[in-house]
This record gives sequence, structure tokens and C-alpha cells, in this order.
Amino acid sequence: MRLVAIPFWQRLLALLPYLLPWSDALPFGRSLYGLFPVLELVSLPALPVVLVEQAVPFGGLILFLVLFLAVARNPQVPATIRFNALQAILLDIVLVVVSLAFQLLGLEKLGFAGRTLENTVFLGMLVLMLFALVQCLRGKEPEIPALSEAVRMQL
Repeated sequence: MRLVAIPFWQRLLALLPYLLPWSDALPFGRSLYGLFPVLELVSLPALPVVLVEQAVPFGGLILFLVLFLAVARNPQVPATIRFNALQAILLDIVLVVVSLAFQLLGLEKLGFAGRTLENTVFLGMLVLMLFALVQCLRGKEPEIPALSEAVRMQL
């Protein structure tokens, strides 16, 4: 079996779906932005997604559905892009559940403990986004335990 090199344009397009979960992770880093202003620079790539989510009613849901129906479920889209789109969707679902848990349990009101949990979610997503960035640019699938297996079952 020969390995086929993934074209560079597919590698770049495979990165774009990760902007959706990254835009949802940004609010978790609020307390870190004051301590480390350079972290605000990492939020710039997600700015267009954040603007669409805020400007269009149900913008986040629309982006989610477009990504799922037009990219992840479209057999004409290259497999690398579909894999990364579906993995980004699953990451976004995890973040939405975590956000709901924070709101329902009032974890952001716990002071230091709440900020520590928020920072952990933010830094964890930052590491995942950097990992996905590097792996996509290398032409490899970012292997995230459990999530990648779930993605493969869906494709």
C-alpha cells in the first residue's frame, strides 16, 4: 500500500474547521488575558467565526450545521478535510457541554477554583488546537484519543 501525499491546499483547509471549537474556547481564557496579553493574539484567527456567531442569529448553530452537512457528510470533500471537520465538530460539542456545566453548576462563581477550571479548559483547548495545526500541516491526522476513534466510526 502506497501512502499518498496530501496536497498543501487540503492541509490548510483541514485547519479551518478547528476555528469553531477555538472560538467557543476563548471565553474560558478571560482571566489569563490580563496576565498574559500575548494570549490575545491567539484569538485573532477565530475572530471571523466569533463575529459571524454574534452578528447572525443562531450563527453558531448555522456554522455547526454547515460544517456538518456540507463538509463532514459530503463524500466529494477529501477524506482529510472531512475527518478534521468531524473531529472539530466533536470538540465543539464537548466544549458546549462543558460551558453548560459551568453555567448550571455556577463554577465560574467559585473564585480561584472556578478560574483554575476555566484556565484548564482554555489551555487544554489551546494545546489541542496547536497539536491539530502541526499535524494538519505535516499532512497527518491529529490523533486525539477517543475522539478520533469516534470520528472514524462516523466516516
